[in-house]
Amino acid sequence: MSAKTNNLFALSLLFVQPIFMASNLVVARGGVEYVPPISLAFWRWTLVFLILLPFTYVSLKKNYEIIKKEYKKLFFLGATGCGICGAFPFLAGQTTTVTNMGIIYTSSPIFIILISSIFFNEKINITKVFGLISCLIGVFAIIIKGDFYLLINLNFTIGDLWMLAAAIGWALYSVYLFYWKTKLGIFQRFSLIAFFGAVSLLPFYIGEEIYFERTIFNKEFFMWVVFAAISPGIIAFTLYTLAQKKLGALLTGFTLYVFTIYGAIYGYFLFEEKLENYHLIGTVLVFIGIYLAKKKNVQKT
Repeated sequence: MSAKTNNLFALSLLFVQPIFMASNLVVARGGVEYVPPISLAFWRWTLVFLILLPFTYVSLKKNYEIIKKEYKKLFFLGATGCGICGAFPFLAGQTTTVTNMGIIYTSSPIFIILISSIFFNEKINITKVFGLISCLIGVFAIIIKGDFYLLINLNFTIGDLWMLAAAIGWALYSVYLFYWKTKLGIFQRFSLIAFFGAVSLLPFYIGEEIYFERTIFNKEFFMWVVFAAISPGIIAFTLYTLAQKKLGALLTGFTLYVFTIYGAIYGYFLFEEKLENYHLIGTVLVFIGIYLAKKKNVQKT
């Protein structure tokens, strides 16, 4: 594969990966009507592990010594990427608005930049800053529906705090995944991350079953768990890992802005939400932002 083709493939990941990641919004809006939030997250990652295990068992067994040395790192990635980011958005949706959730979750790239800069001494250039600002403005144009007064009148609730924690969790996962040097392959590490994600959720799942809401194992349960495991699970996380390897943690964080655009598209087709002029304006600004961040990144490599 030529350098130009490889670069084009890497850039395309910024737009393809969010198609699957944004399908998590479909789960958040539709799935939690049938499955309790922690239960949905727990069984989602349990199923991901079980799907991947037949394909990774031999290699995982072969690399047992590596896994034994790195299990703490794997647990951290599982707890942040699958535990926090898997369950918290579902919890947030019970007490806050979609608008608030969108604004808060798109703050994740800011935390990625800060964590990368503080703990890993990654330099931030002025072009990335302008790209980040352009993306932020584009996203805000979409989620506040072009009405600045909507932004001013936001009231933060416990759900907003859940989403803030999810945004920080995703930033920690993204940065740590990028800087983690391991001999494990993509599907090997993802299998283990899903496993430890389910393990991190297990005590909370048990608590939810005992003290809050029992899971009903009907056809709706299986439908939503399978969908959550495959689309925003296996496909989205695999593409995100590939994007990080080729583009780095900072630039890959911009997928969250494209994620918001696809969320609006899903809302239009699946939930009959209207697309307005501010959607077009926001989309253009987001793409400009990604172009600015990518342009500088290519020049330095």
